[in-house]
Amino acid sequence: MSARKPALSFIFITLFLDIFGLGLIIPILPKLIEHFSGSIVAASHIYGLLASVSGLMQFLFAPVLGSLSDRFGRRPVILISLLGSGLDYLLLAFAPNIGWFFVGRIIAGITGANITAANAYIADISPPEKRAANFGMVAAAFGLGFIAGPALGGLLGNIGLRLPFLVSAGLTLLNWLYGMFVLPESLPHEHRRAVSWSRANPIGSLVALKRFPVVLGLTETFFLINFAHQVFPKHMGALHQLPLSLEHRPNRRVVGARGVDGGGGARSSRPAHHTRPGRTTFHRDRIV
Repeated sequence: MSARKPALSFIFITLFLDIFGLGLIIPILPKLIEHFSGSIVAASHIYGLLASVSGLMQFLFAPVLGSLSDRFGRRPVILISLLGSGLDYLLLAFAPNIGWFFVGRIIAGITGANITAANAYIADISPPEKRAANFGMVAAAFGLGFIAGPALGGLLGNIGLRLPFLVSAGLTLLNWLYGMFVLPESLPHEHRRAVSWSRANPIGSLVALKRFPVVLGLTETFFLINFAHQVFPKHMGALHQLPLSLEHRPNRRVVGARGVDGGGGARSSRPAHHTRPGRTTFHRDRIV
């Protein structure tokens, strides 16, 4: 039990930094892309493509990282993903053109899929009576990340458009270094299983949901909610570059306010079902 508290704190910080780092660049990325593309209209199109590329990589690689964590343990997958995220922010901080931004978003999408392993880690170390509360921390981390990230990103962006990337890189790499010393492995060897490529691909994962009709229905609902919602944060930054705007300030306030609303689900989230260690599972808190 003594190892669980620092481990749980580390996972919370990791999930917070995943969203915090994304939130940092939301207010300034449209302006930075506009610098390369030459117009707000072109920047908005490119911004949407960058977000789609990152989301596609998460869709493809979340099952892969989940299966790898079932085979090799949660710790190496989480730490390697953190290192990749930190290096990705450094790449974006010094990216000389739009092409490198696409490379960076591909890396970010792959490493951002470590949320799967982080959720599995929580399931491994949480006793049944604490599982709901611990998974509630996931929603809390997301909400706090969306509150603090855009707020600080707008302030830093007024100093320099590349500065939020450098801050994100420094925080993520510090978290990786911290994890190297404090994060124990949560999955015993006797609970590990071989990688199954039928489960390590998104189509196979979706097909597997047929065994849980309620979860499948909630997944469809979650998809539709996010499909409608993602238009807002992805283009709010571009909207605030129009002449009627006040640059980064309203952007960081509006997106930060969205984080307050999004974090409210932390109190009511519950895991969909309990599981024994060694199984990456789908939890309803990811829907709330």
